[in-house]
Amino acid sequence: MADAKGQVLLVEDTASLAAVYAEYLRAAGYAAEHARSAEEALKLARDTRPDAVLLDLRLPDGDGMSVLREIRRESADVAVVVMTAHGSVATAVEAMRAGASDFLVKPFAAERLAVTLANAIERAALKREVRDLTAARPRAAFQGFVGGAPAMQAVYRVLETAAQSKATVFITGESGTGKELAAEAVHRLSPRRAGPFIAINCAAIPRDLIESEIFGHVRGAFTGAVADRIGAAQAADGGTLFLDELCEMDLSLQGKLLRFIQSGTFQPVGSTQVRRTDVRFVCATNRDPLEEVKAGRFREDLYYRLHVVPVRLPPLRERGEDVIAIAEAMLARSAAEEGKQFRGFAEEAKAALLAHRWPGNVRELENVVRTAVVLNDAERVEASMLPIRPAPAEPPASQPPAPQPAPPR
Repeated sequence: MADAKGQVLLVEDTASLAAVYAEYLRAAGYAAEHARSAEEALKLARDTRPDAVLLDLRLPDGDGMSVLREIRRESADVAVVVMTAHGSVATAVEAMRAGASDFLVKPFAAERLAVTLANAIERAALKREVRDLTAARPRAAFQGFVGGAPAMQAVYRVLETAAQSKATVFITGESGTGKELAAEAVHRLSPRRAGPFIAINCAAIPRDLIESEIFGHVRGAFTGAVADRIGAAQAADGGTLFLDELCEMDLSLQGKLLRFIQSGTFQPVGSTQVRRTDVRFVCATNRDPLEEVKAGRFREDLYYRLHVVPVRLPPLRERGEDVIAIAEAMLARSAAEEGKQFRGFAEEAKAALLAHRWPGNVRELENVVRTAVVLNDAERVEASMLPIRPAPAEPPASQPPAPQPAPPR
């Protein structure tokens, strides 16, 4: 098939299922090769170099997990979608930890296979593109971000590349590092830029209301629901849904979110009607999501569904001279707003800014600059005008006590 979307290796030992899946693939526009065993799968994977592998985890001559690990060892680029029986989601999660791109629970429809496979191939291509990007000319600013530190150059490239895909972007970083700004950049640079950008802060909404905020509700669903109300999922149709502080979400709601991500469908609170929407997910958290998984506070299957394109925003203390560039941009804006004549920072003030650890990151820096502008008026910001304490001096090395003379006998 010369004009096929891509080459798929189907690994399935049951002849009847293989025939069904092969027809699904042909109908979706893929050229398919069929392997009936682990040995045949590895040989065909080496010979044909497929774009994707559709892999059953139960094979007559070996474990599908071994096939997955061998394929991953030989090629980090190929998309691997594993197939598992109903009720074996834990096995599928284990496969994703071993390098699978996604999983399908049998039985599945042709449409579900086509969507999952297309997304997996797209994500694999995106990862290749990000990996293969050579260092471009450093940028001093990007989509509202200011600064050209090497760590930020990597962030800019990943955001720019990821924006063009449908893949979920998972942003991590301390509070105040600009996670929502990164999410907005992904939306503005994406083909969905004309659609809505809807942000939900999972930590700011009471636990008993967040389901309604995301999925909406119908009149009478609970006390105070006096009219139907659409939620963020429906409001973001055709655009981007940003779930900030995702790790704060209640476990029971995480299960409903997982079903929404898998199927694209949801039910408003109090409704029996299933609704469909088309959204692109961007998530963020200031916690370590894997630690939350280990602690049992975040679903592992949801983590692997969402953690497709990870973006770590470095704290301000790791960005070197960016502190000065950001402070100068903030100073120009605040001075214009307040009608002040500030034009820059004195050298001592710059040294103080660079010495500070910035536990509140960019947000703290903005407050410091704003306070200095509001309470003072000069051409330069002096160190004494900055409401920050200098970094504490290193404590002197402890000295052993001086020997005392022996008491007289």
